[in-house]
Amino acid sequence: MTANLESRSRRTARQNSPLSLIQKHSQKIIRPLVALAIFLVIWQLLCMSPDSNLPSPITVFQDTWDPLIINPFFDNGGTDKGLGLQIAASLGRVAIGFTLSTIVGIGLGILIGSNKFMYDALDPLFQVLRTIPPLAWLPISLAAFRDSQPSAIFVIFITAIWPIIINTTVGVQQIPQDYRNVAKVLRLSRQKYFFKVLFPAAVPYIFTGLRIGIGLSWLAIIAAEMLVGGVGIGFFIWDAYNSSAISEIILALVYVGVVGLLLDRLVAFVASKVVPEEQK
Repeated sequence: MTANLESRSRRTARQNSPLSLIQKHSQKIIRPLVALAIFLVIWQLLCMSPDSNLPSPITVFQDTWDPLIINPFFDNGGTDKGLGLQIAASLGRVAIGFTLSTIVGIGLGILIGSNKFMYDALDPLFQVLRTIPPLAWLPISLAAFRDSQPSAIFVIFITAIWPIIINTTVGVQQIPQDYRNVAKVLRLSRQKYFFKVLFPAAVPYIFTGLRIGIGLSWLAIIAAEMLVGGVGIGFFIWDAYNSSAISEIILALVYVGVVGLLLDRLVAFVASKVVPEEQK
């Protein structure tokens, strides 16, 4: 018996070792790398001509190596900062705006989804407001706040809140009637009904809204920063365009894409830990 347990433990350790994990997921690593290599080769061939309007990958690397790549956190004062600090400033605004939209969106979604009167009253209004492009809110926020920082945060908030509200509302409305009937039979209090029935049933829908919301937040802050200025990756891209520094723009876009992917994966990871296995 002890020998069997030790043998099983050794097999489990081998399966969880870094080498075995790499071998297990090798195809998922190799295939994207091959696709990336093919993309870079095609890009290099198309842009290697001296008459090309866009730089080749090698040119981008050479133009941005020092200091943007080797020192992404340099700070020369003002807006002359490395991409690491520009990304950090943008992420700070996204964190505030997205957190506010999460709190308000989940609260409103639960209220609207569980109250038919509120749903009938507010759903048409929300359906109209959610179709307004994010940047259309920027002049309103600038007029209201008279400051670029809260204005950019408001744009993130108003952009991310709609998918959170809508998905939370749908999640609450999709609670099986059997669950509601059992809650009535057991005479659960409002508090117990919320924590034992309503919220767990709506969690998968809530996280779907959060994943959509975080992606839209990252898109919105880039566009908003191009207009409001200051330190941030959006303004960095716009400033580089005005300086005809195309290589810097391309490098910044790589940063933007990678950070956007990481934000989405972060929300997905939290969802994998929170959402019950049977609801995935």
